[in-house]
Amino acid sequence: MTTLSEPSESYDAPPVRVVRREALYFAVRNGKLMAGSGLVLLLLLLGLFGPVLLATGEPNEYVAGPMLPPSSEHWFGTTTFGQDVFTQFVHGLRTTFAAGALGGGIAAVIAMVIGFTAGYRGGIVDEILTMVTNVVLVIPALAVLLIINAYLGIRSVGVQALFIGLTSWPWAARAIRAQTFSLRTRDFVDLARLSGVSGRRIIAREIAPNMSSYLFMTFILLFGGAILIASSLDFIGLGPTQGISLGLMLQNATQWSALQLGLWWWFVPPGAAITAIVGALYVANVGLDEVFNPKLRAT
Repeated sequence: MTTLSEPSESYDAPPVRVVRREALYFAVRNGKLMAGSGLVLLLLLLGLFGPVLLATGEPNEYVAGPMLPPSSEHWFGTTTFGQDVFTQFVHGLRTTFAAGALGGGIAAVIAMVIGFTAGYRGGIVDEILTMVTNVVLVIPALAVLLIINAYLGIRSVGVQALFIGLTSWPWAARAIRAQTFSLRTRDFVDLARLSGVSGRRIIAREIAPNMSSYLFMTFILLFGGAILIASSLDFIGLGPTQGISLGLMLQNATQWSALQLGLWWWFVPPGAAITAIVGALYVANVGLDEVFNPKLRAT
């Protein structure tokens, strides 16, 4: 599941060093990439260091009167129970990024293992792995996650990310397989094969480095998709049973009638942050596509 645009499905594979030099040159001059990555980095730093430097209290601690509007003392106001919204916000950012990174990372690893193996080996191995990929692809992932989370007694960010990763990899595996299938017929791969290099080392040293930009873009898509899925599960009450996240903040605000009571400072920050993260990842992905794809760069 992903709402972000997928990277283009074909690139030429010039020498890796040339690609890196060109990529760095055009990356710092691409406004979309700089704006998107800058916003994500800003929110990431706030999530990492905010709980240590700006909001050291517990996110669910009752610290003031209920329903206080934003002020110099409580930057984002308080909830109906007197909890500081800014403290919940910075802790929620950290949890949301953790769920996205873990879920996207697990999905990326599975996709690379299956995609590289199927694309390089071909034959019956490719047919079996493609069949497995297609089966998982048509499974309603969100429905499966709803059922699994509903029956788990204790839910954590790690468990949530694990199940997200296990259900989010098929589209990425198919894309990586297509790229690998194209690269395995190149001269440098044939030369390595004739030199007696094993298939695993050819993938690691010849094919994967020439797909590094594509793999990085794929991880960004999986990262953003994992954040959306985790936030959706949190919002309907199937998130972690302890702690706080942006999705749980929205769920709590909805449950305790923040909209009806006019407590906009309770639900606007987490909703805006989720939108900003996913939107910035989309913009950064478009910028990366322009940086790495010479055809798009020329236009």
